[in-house]
Amino acid sequence: MAEISGNNFIPDSFQGYTPDIAGQIGLLWELIKAPLIVPLLTLSVYICLAMSIMVFMERLYMGIVIILVKLFWKKPEKRYKWEPMTDDIEMGNEAFPLVLVQIPMFNEKEVYKISIGAACNLSWPSDRLVIQVLDDSTDYTVKDMVERECLRWASKGVNITYQIRESRGGYKAGALKEGLKHDYVKECEYVVIFDADFRPEPDFLRRSVPFLIHNPDIALVQARWRFVNSNECFLTRMQEMSLDYHFTVEQEVGSATHAFFGFNGTGGIWRIKAINEAGGWKDRTTVEDMDLAVRAGLKGWKFLYLGDLQVKSELPSTFKAFRFQQHRWSCGPANLFRKMGLDIATNKKVTLYKKFYVIYSFFFVRKLIAHMFTFFFYCVVIPLTILVPEVDVPKWGAIYIPCIITMLNSVGTPRSFHLLFYWVLFENVMSFHRTKATFIGLFEAKRVNEWVVTEKLGDTLKNKSNNKAVPLRKSLAKLLGDRINLHELGFAAFLFVCGVYDFLYGKNNYFIYLFLQSITFTIVGFGYIGTIVPSS
Repeated sequence: MAEISGNNFIPDSFQGYTPDIAGQIGLLWELIKAPLIVPLLTLSVYICLAMSIMVFMERLYMGIVIILVKLFWKKPEKRYKWEPMTDDIEMGNEAFPLVLVQIPMFNEKEVYKISIGAACNLSWPSDRLVIQVLDDSTDYTVKDMVERECLRWASKGVNITYQIRESRGGYKAGALKEGLKHDYVKECEYVVIFDADFRPEPDFLRRSVPFLIHNPDIALVQARWRFVNSNECFLTRMQEMSLDYHFTVEQEVGSATHAFFGFNGTGGIWRIKAINEAGGWKDRTTVEDMDLAVRAGLKGWKFLYLGDLQVKSELPSTFKAFRFQQHRWSCGPANLFRKMGLDIATNKKVTLYKKFYVIYSFFFVRKLIAHMFTFFFYCVVIPLTILVPEVDVPKWGAIYIPCIITMLNSVGTPRSFHLLFYWVLFENVMSFHRTKATFIGLFEAKRVNEWVVTEKLGDTLKNKSNNKAVPLRKSLAKLLGDRINLHELGFAAFLFVCGVYDFLYGKNNYFIYLFLQSITFTIVGFGYIGTIVPSS
């Protein structure tokens, strides 16, 4: 039987034939580049440019509307009926509605006291307030600590109950749903939800509940998050920039123009009637909060965002925790869009304009296109056009529109304007994880229902500051397991090669961006981003 070698793949008669492998690879590249690579890459450029225009128009629309809202819109207290809560001598505490506070937890050793203490200190008559601590912890030591804290507050006269389940079915949605089943909850009109790291101010209920009392069409009042650890590290500063835009612009615009936005899962108060009418909590996706909000919105309920009602919380400060959180926040909306897209389009209770806003603006552009465009355009397509100079990316698409989009994104956090360039580089890195999660959600792949509770450190670092050094062997094992991110390092190498090629042969000077983006991928790849928690 004749031997088969690399020489057999290309005929000797082909002009320019060379017997070495490198030459054959180069020849194959020339053979397929013109008929295959160039058309595909050109199509990719057009698709990315179309997506960039969609994102640009969305950001521009949001920017114009938020300016109009700030200049001409009435304050929420003027748009809706609102009267301060006052003590009634005749009715006594009966003038205050019965409010349920739910605090879902899962192994929250470092922060459990924060939300329990804040909830117990809310300025509301104690006999008109019911606090549920919904503990799904699997660590029995943590369960005991949380239960003891509840008993401590109960001994002070606070109406607080410690609830556990036999299983974690449905995760957070399951816990919240189970909490609403108790008989004593039937008398409650409203339910406010605080995650374990959230610490509301004492006047939270007195400022939010009146909107629900005097406006029976409002289902949800959402407060703004403020971050107690935003200055902890570079990672938390980057998160603050992204989330401040979400609250300052996206939530504000949705509330003012459509009375609709996605519930953030915590720091908000619901009308229990609206939850029940919408079908209750469902665990079919990892964004049970957004799921409930969309279903309630399709029933005609209105939502109100209060930007001046702020709740302190903690940002994930380790890259591992942040990455898991972003997977959930990107996969869940895509999966929800897959499940509810048709229901939204065929709904009869909301206007055509609102349906268009929810489908196109809220879901399609913000939850799908924004992630894909960022990753494919800046991390794949532009670098590839350097290796294939026959394909050109117009300057307006590669430079001008992205710069305007970036400037519009910066309005949420003016104090971090000087970090805008670093934020862009970091967001490009994270777009890889978000895009992957988006496709998992759309196609319901293996990790579609993965739920990893976002780890919050609280005072962990302070408590471990006096710990003894960890053995080198154990540190290296943990380093390789938790800190090395091979995907990021792979993209770093790819972008570096493209940058070198552009420096040697290119004409657009993209190598400056490519080298900086490669460095950012490398830093994240080696885990030098966020807080490094010492091993215990």
